[in-house]
Amino acid sequence: MSTNTTSNPLYPIFLLPERLSILVVGGGNVGLEKLTSLIKNSPQANVKMVASNIFEETKAYAAEHNIPTTQKAFSEDDLEGINILFIAIDSKEESAKIRALAKSKNILVNVADTPDLCDFYLGSVVTKGDLKIGISTNGKSPTLSKRIREYMEEALPDSTQELIDNLGKIRSNLTGDFKSKVDQLNEITKNIIDKNNA
Repeated sequence: MSTNTTSNPLYPIFLLPERLSILVVGGGNVGLEKLTSLIKNSPQANVKMVASNIFEETKAYAAEHNIPTTQKAFSEDDLEGINILFIAIDSKEESAKIRALAKSKNILVNVADTPDLCDFYLGSVVTKGDLKIGISTNGKSPTLSKRIREYMEEALPDSTQELIDNLGKIRSNLTGDFKSKVDQLNEITKNIIDKNNA
């Protein structure tokens, strides 16, 4: 089986953060950015923060969203029961040490502004009701991801959620085996997007 070595090798998945245990290490602007992104996408995310210095703005945001914060130096015990770790501190050396500890415990890690230490990247996200689209440039141009997100948010109609709800009702009333249902849905949705005007 041939592979295209020039394509983006990332594997996109959509997680359920309320079913995971997430830790953000770092309470500055980058730590706040990680919290904001998590809560914006998943308001019930199971997340907590530990940092030796937590900015007032970060404290306020955490309090508003009931996010537990602990103001202290990071220790290995903080990784107990954690599934996903965001490292958002200034020290590259300390970030690498924390990452090594996390990897020894099979925890997925994202280290801010250090792609080679990351197990996953955060892309731009388009959200219209239940529709969510992730955009990635493999870390090469976050600005382009942002511009594409802005374009898609503008281009998607306000009726997108109504369309999703209607298709959900149709899907739940279809009969036949899996292939038959897929064929019926393909027939129903084939003209939703006019390719000549897309």
